[in-house]
Amino acid sequence: MTRFNQPLGANEMPRFGGPGTMMRLPAQESAAGLDACFVGVPLDIGTSNRPGTRFGPRSIRSESCMLRPYNMATRAAPFECMMVADIGDVAVNPYNLPANVAIIEQAYDNILEEGCVPLTLGGDHTITWPILRAIARRHGPVGLIHVDAHADINDLMFGEKVAHGTTFRRAVEDGLLDTRRVVQIGIRGTGYTAEDLDWPVSQGFRVVQAEECWYRSLGSLMQEIAGQLAGGPVYISFDIDSLDPSCAPGTGTPEIGGLMLSQALEVIRGCRGLDIVGADLVEVAPTYDPSGNTSLIAANLLFEMLCVLPKVQSS
Repeated sequence: MTRFNQPLGANEMPRFGGPGTMMRLPAQESAAGLDACFVGVPLDIGTSNRPGTRFGPRSIRSESCMLRPYNMATRAAPFECMMVADIGDVAVNPYNLPANVAIIEQAYDNILEEGCVPLTLGGDHTITWPILRAIARRHGPVGLIHVDAHADINDLMFGEKVAHGTTFRRAVEDGLLDTRRVVQIGIRGTGYTAEDLDWPVSQGFRVVQAEECWYRSLGSLMQEIAGQLAGGPVYISFDIDSLDPSCAPGTGTPEIGGLMLSQALEVIRGCRGLDIVGADLVEVAPTYDPSGNTSLIAANLLFEMLCVLPKVQSS
């Protein structure tokens, strides 16, 4: 009988002690033998406002120490049916943003070659483009659930093609997305022109602005989205600034009027049953939230992503 890795329990080691891995899971150098892995990409040179997401993965891991292995709400028990470990961080180049596209892409090629589903601790949103390049090479164009305050479809930022606000324009150009199965949730704030919303719609994306989410449960919305995205591989990209800054202030580009925590949980839990082939949680900049709450939220949302992977069983 296979014995799967388990998070280190508080009765074995107090939560303020033990390894600094995600959920105090065993550390492993590669994805070999794993069904899913947590992996950090500590990058912030693609940011356009406040830096600091390079510290996101370490802070998320630290705040994950309170997480327990069983999901009381959904009854998901991921560590009873999957081998999971923390494989550390991608060795990014802190000085050359374009070079990181190749570095990250190669790292995820290696993960995916092992048949492992990567759950990524970001890092700014630039990282999703090279991750999607690796994902699409293995799975073909994927559906996407993109939760964010911003559409990230700029063509250029300060004259540059590679930045955290150009990610999904580049992904479309590269043919990485099945654009009929792309949904963006939580988009809001100010923009430069109407193209900020019109361009993704013109590509076939479904864009759900934050105002459509106010004062309501997102359960019925996610039932619709699950139906739209069924029938093929799906990637989840969750930018922490999708949440209202009253919930998650520790990010570089906060926008008022965002999603609430219960809605974030509904979005991720609503992905259950989809063929999730990878996910990321990006743009946590812990310097701007001394309480640690933003990183705590990020750790919990990553656990929820683990709980909706196809191999996970309920008890």
